[in-house]
Amino acid sequence: MTQERWGPDPVEQFANHYVVCGGNALAHRLIRELIEQYDVPVVALVPDLGRDHGPQILQLPGVTAVLEHATITDEALRAARVEAARGVALVDASDQENIHAALNAQGLNPGIRVVLRMFNQRLGEHIERLLHNGSALSGSATAAPAFANGALGRPNSVRVGDRYLYVAYDEDIHANQICVIADRIDRQDLGRLRLLPDTAGRAAEFIALARRFGEEGPIELGGRPGGPEPQDAGGIAALQALTSEPPLPIPWWSRLRWGVLDALRFFTSARLRLVLITAMVAVLVGAMVIWYFNGHLGWALYFTLLDMAGAAQPDQPGVAEAGALWQRAAQVVITFCGITFVPVLTAIVVDALSTGRRGLPRAPGAGTRDHVIVVGLGNVGTRVATLVREAGVPVVCIERDPQARGIAAARALGIPVVVGDGPLESQLRRARAKSSRAVVAVTNDDATNLEAALEARAVRGEVRIVVRLFDDDFAHHVYATLGNVASRSVSYLSAPAFAASLMGRDVLGTLSVYRHVLLIAELTAEDGTGLVGRNLHDIEEPGGVRVIAVRLARRPEDYQWNYADRARQLAPGDRLVVAATRAGLARINAVVPLEG
Repeated sequence: MTQERWGPDPVEQFANHYVVCGGNALAHRLIRELIEQYDVPVVALVPDLGRDHGPQILQLPGVTAVLEHATITDEALRAARVEAARGVALVDASDQENIHAALNAQGLNPGIRVVLRMFNQRLGEHIERLLHNGSALSGSATAAPAFANGALGRPNSVRVGDRYLYVAYDEDIHANQICVIADRIDRQDLGRLRLLPDTAGRAAEFIALARRFGEEGPIELGGRPGGPEPQDAGGIAALQALTSEPPLPIPWWSRLRWGVLDALRFFTSARLRLVLITAMVAVLVGAMVIWYFNGHLGWALYFTLLDMAGAAQPDQPGVAEAGALWQRAAQVVITFCGITFVPVLTAIVVDALSTGRRGLPRAPGAGTRDHVIVVGLGNVGTRVATLVREAGVPVVCIERDPQARGIAAARALGIPVVVGDGPLESQLRRARAKSSRAVVAVTNDDATNLEAALEARAVRGEVRIVVRLFDDDFAHHVYATLGNVASRSVSYLSAPAFAASLMGRDVLGTLSVYRHVLLIAELTAEDGTGLVGRNLHDIEEPGGVRVIAVRLARRPEDYQWNYADRARQLAPGDRLVVAATRAGLARINAVVPLEG
C-alpha cells in the first residue's frame, strides 16, 4: 500500500526539487535542513509512514510531497520524478541498496546530484568514482569524533592542510591561534551562534573583555559593557588552528601504563597474567641482586639467562663471601621462576586460541581502570570505540545483542565486551564503571541512553558522560538537569554535511559548539558559481560565514591563513576555506548558483 501527501497539481509542480529517501533520524533531520536552511522543495520517499520517523516526516511543514514505498525501486524514483530533480539523498537503506538506487537515479537523470550514506567508507570512495556527480558519506563517521573526543575531554578537530581546527572555550583560548571568535552562545538555545571576525587583530582585547562578562554584564564589540541583555550572552568560543592535533588531557604515566597493559592483551586470563608478571618481577629483582654483588652488568645478564634456562652455576668466581648467600638465593628464585615460564606461556597460548575459536571477545579484567565504556555497538558505537582505542585509551563495550556486527570489530581490536541481555546496572558493574573515566551511551534508543547515563552516575558520580539523543527538547532538559552530561545527536551533527554535499559543497568536517554545529567547508571560485569577482568582505557581510584560509589559483598548495586582503576580488580557481553556521553556509548556496 502506498500513502501519499501531495501539494496542488503535483506533476506540474515537481521540478528542480530534491528527493530524500529514508525514514530514519538522519532523513528527518536532512529534510528539515533542506527546508529550513536552504528553502528548496523536497520530496520524501519513506519506507513506512507508521514507523520510525515516518510520522514526524509526514507532519513536517513545507514538504512538497511525502510518498511511501517499501523499497527504492525504479517505480518509486519515477513517482518522485527523479528525472526532473536536482538531487537525491539515499540515507536509510543498506550500502548495497543505496548503491543500486544511486545508479538507477543517475540512469533516469544523468545530471542529478546523488548523495548516499555508506557505512563502508572504503567502498564509498570507489562508488564516488562511478558516480560522475555524487558523494558517499558516513553519518556515523561524521559524528563519531564528537562522541569520542567528548569522552576523552579533547576538543574535536578537523584537519585542513597541515593544521587542525578545533574550538576552544573561555580560558583555553590563545589569541595568537585564533581564526574566528563566536560569542553570545546560549547553551540551551540551539539557534544562537554568532561568528565575529578578527581582521582587526583585536582578539586579545575582546577575549579579555568577554571574560569579565560575569562581573560587568554583556560585552559590546566597541569595548564597553553593554546594557542589560538577560540570557543573551552565554559564553565565548574561538576556532583555533594548530600545527598538530590537540593533545589528550591525560598524563604521560597513564598512557605508559596503558601501553604496558595493552602489550599484555594477548594474555587473556587474569590469573595467568598475574603469575607471569610475578615471575618476571622476581627475575628482575634477582638479576639486580646478582649485578649488585657481582659488579658487572654483562656477567649479571649472562648468569640470569642461564639460571632462567635451568643451567644455573652453583659456584661463581669473583663473588665476596658476604654476597654469596644473597646471590645464591637470587639464583634459586630465578631458576624456579624460569621453570614456570614454559607451562605458563603454553597455557596462555592455549587459552587465547580457544577463546578466538569460540568467537568470543575478551571480558574486562580485574585490572581495568581509567577506561572509557561505550554502551551500544552499532555503527556509531563501533566507530567511537575504535577512535578511543586508537587514541591509546582503554575501552570496554557493552552490547545486549550477541549478533551485533560491532562485536566482531571489537574482538579484532582486542576490546573487552560485556555481551548479553540484563540490567544496565549489572552490565556497567561488570564493565568496571566504578573505575572508569567516561561512559558513552550511543544506542539507537534515547531512553536506553539516558538510563545508561543515570546508572553510570549512580555507580560513580564524577564520571564523564556523553549520551546520544535525537529529540531536541529531551536533550535540552537532560543538559539543563544533569551537570556533567554532554548530549550529542548523530543526525544533528551529520545532516548539515549531507545537505551541503547535496548542494555540491565540499564539507571538510563539523565541529560542535555545545549543541550547535559549525561547518568547515571549502568553496572553489569558478565561472558560473557566483564567487568570481566577489571579495571576502562581501561573502562574510551578512554573518554566519568567516573565511579562515585562502588558496590562490597561482599557488593552490599554499594555505594562507587569516588572509588579510579582504577587498581582493576572487579569480577563477581560487579556493576558500570557511567556517560557517548552518544558516551561513545555506546563504552562500542561495547566492551562489548551483551546478546543473
